[in-house]
Amino acid sequence: MSLERPVAPDPYELLPATGTFTVTSTDVRDGEQLPMSAVHDSAGGQNTSPQLSWSGFPEGTRSFVVTCFDPDAPIPGGFWHWIAVNLPVSTTELPSGAGADDASLPGDAFHVRNDMSARAYAGAAPPQGDQVHRYYFVVHAVDVDALEVDGDASAAVVSFNLAFHTLARAVLTPTYRH
Repeated sequence: MSLERPVAPDPYELLPATGTFTVTSTDVRDGEQLPMSAVHDSAGGQNTSPQLSWSGFPEGTRSFVVTCFDPDAPIPGGFWHWIAVNLPVSTTELPSGAGADDASLPGDAFHVRNDMSARAYAGAAPPQGDQVHRYYFVVHAVDVDALEVDGDASAAVVSFNLAFHTLARAVLTPTYRH
C-alpha cells in the first residue's frame, strides 16, 4: 500500500509573517536525513531531541517556545513531536536530550503533550515506505515572559497563543524516511 500524496505546504508560510533569526544544531542539518538518535525508538532510533542553539532574535523578545512539527504525517492536521514552552529569554541553547520527559528545562519552562500524549520529545516515526517527511524544528521568539498555558494545554492551544505573541521564528527542517 502506498501512502504517496501531495507534499503539504510549509505550515509556517500559512501563518502571518514574522521576523526571522538563526537556529543551528550540532545534531541535525537543514534538508538532511535525521540521525537515528532523533528517530523514535519504535522505528529503531534513540528518541533523543537534538541540540539546538539560536541567536539574532529581535529586541523585545521576552521568552522562547521550541516546537517540532511534521506536516507530512498521513493525517489532516500534521503531527506535533515536541513543544517546550516558556523558556527564559536568557536561554539560547537546549542540549541533546532536553526533550526527555525527565529533563530539567531552564526557569519555569515545561513541555506540553505531543501527539503521542507524552510531555516530551517524540522522535520521527513515519510509516514504513511513506514519502519523505519534513520535521520543522522551530524556535519562536515570544513577546511575553510566559504564554498563558499550562502543562495540560494541547499543541494546538500553544500554537494559537503563539499566533498572537511571536515576534520571529528560527526554522531548521531536517527530513526522515523510514
